[in-house]
Amino acid sequence: MEPWLLSLIVFGLLTIILLTGVPIAFALMAIGTIGTLFVWGTKGLLMAFNTAYGEGTNYILLAVPLFVLMANVLKFSGIADELYEIVYRWMGQIRGGLAMGTVAICAIFAAMAGISSAATVSMGLIALPSMLSRGYHKSIALGSINAGGALGILIPPSIIMVLYSNMTDVSVGQLFAGGILPGVLLTMVFVGYIALRCFVNKGLGPPGEERFTFVEKIATLKGVISPLILVALVLGVMYLGICTPTEAAAIGAGGAFAAAAIHRKLTWSRARQSLIETMSLTVMIFWLIIGANTFTHFLAYAEIQTMIQQAILSLEINRWLILILIQIIYFILGCFLDPAGILLLTTPIFVPVIAKMGFDPLWFGILFTINMEMAYVTPPFGFNLFILKGVAPPEITMADIYGSVWPFVVCQAACLALVMLWPEMALYLPSLMVRQ
Repeated sequence: MEPWLLSLIVFGLLTIILLTGVPIAFALMAIGTIGTLFVWGTKGLLMAFNTAYGEGTNYILLAVPLFVLMANVLKFSGIADELYEIVYRWMGQIRGGLAMGTVAICAIFAAMAGISSAATVSMGLIALPSMLSRGYHKSIALGSINAGGALGILIPPSIIMVLYSNMTDVSVGQLFAGGILPGVLLTMVFVGYIALRCFVNKGLGPPGEERFTFVEKIATLKGVISPLILVALVLGVMYLGICTPTEAAAIGAGGAFAAAAIHRKLTWSRARQSLIETMSLTVMIFWLIIGANTFTHFLAYAEIQTMIQQAILSLEINRWLILILIQIIYFILGCFLDPAGILLLTTPIFVPVIAKMGFDPLWFGILFTINMEMAYVTPPFGFNLFILKGVAPPEITMADIYGSVWPFVVCQAACLALVMLWPEMALYLPSLMVRQ
């Protein structure tokens, strides 16, 4: 069968199966396995087994459950409460200060954990009721939590970056370094947007009436000690070349348990719940990895992957237009699929293409990660939207949450455009690591 006809059948079937509600991991695995049988016969089943075994024993991917565990433990460690108290005392009297501080807390959480759910859940439980009770408009309160929580996949460490590294052989450490400046930029853009909106529309984030003395403000700063130590442990040991990312993840998980114990929040029931949630999310991620690899191996064997790549490269248009088109495709996919699935499905197709066009795969990985930040908050299926709905007060509707995110999506798109225009923002810090 001709590759173009087989590709139409394959992607048509994939679309139909996904529309029926079958998880993407099992949809990819089913089509990949059946397609391999069709192309190679029964001997092709060995490929599916080797894929599962190879990915399940990959040392780099050992960082995934460790970062997930760290994030789950941080949710009950008490660090979020202390950070929010700092924000409340130092910025509560500023118009929009609580929303701006919430974004800053999310950025700190992003530097401690590799997923977005920890910050979204914590701020949804702590910051959202506080802001609403002080007269903040729902749009600015919900939007700041949603957008701030999404920083977890851009500011290192990042599980998405670990998966991208595994698929492309780009250094995890360099990806982590490349995400720092864009992550700081996006945090500042969010904070600037909130400040501007609250200055123009004074009813969005009214200043708090409670006042604190300088001594009372200083007393709260002890709450930053644990986060700073944890960030230094996780990122410092990697950038200094002391540990691999996997070893740093193990240190981070241990540090999260230590922080919970110091804050007297470490109980057997909470530890058990963290382990259960870690196992559940890790299993889901690994099924995605196995399913996507089975599917992409089939595409390679059937020459569908090569056909798509050649079709893209044969387009007689500027390479920058192709790059922009790929980003648009990512944005559309992000409205319906989870970022890990998009990464594992499209990376084997797009990364070789952008490399042949002369673009840096490391830089492309940062662009992809910023794009997937939008996927976490764009309707109808953004993960953060449903996570926040699960912890929000009953009066908050999904329509409220959907409506709150669009200005922040524009901020994310602007940051994506800036990093496209100035690649040095993503490549400068990794270049320093190379010279070392």
